[in-house]
Amino acid sequence: MKTSHLCFSLPILALLAACATPQQRCINQATRDMEVVDQLIAEIEGNLQRGFALARETVYRTEFQDCTPSPTADYPNPKPKLCPVEVPETVTRPVAVDLTAESAKLASLEKKRAQQGKTAAAAIAQCRASYPE
Repeated sequence: MKTSHLCFSLPILALLAACATPQQRCINQATRDMEVVDQLIAEIEGNLQRGFALARETVYRTEFQDCTPSPTADYPNPKPKLCPVEVPETVTRPVAVDLTAESAKLASLEKKRAQQGKTAAAAIAQCRASYPE
């Protein structure tokens, strides 16, 4: 994500978070870990369906950008100049995984998710009681 996009996105996210009701903030806090586990489960299920994982890595490629000096009184027409600049790029590559280990991880995460669901249900009920809408 470019810095300009990040600078634009962060205030919007802060405003959206501020718009949440106290009950919604309480429920979000109570279910935050469940969301992480859900994301991990989805990733592992994808790995099992494909038969391999997808790894993201940053690679750098060289781009040439204009770095012609500004005109001055001594050099009113500077010679055009290109300078190499290393630009980061995120790529996704296939990675071999042990499908048996992935299945075991999935089973473990699904068990953990079920436990979190029970714990979260009580916390959500408490949030609704503490912050009725």
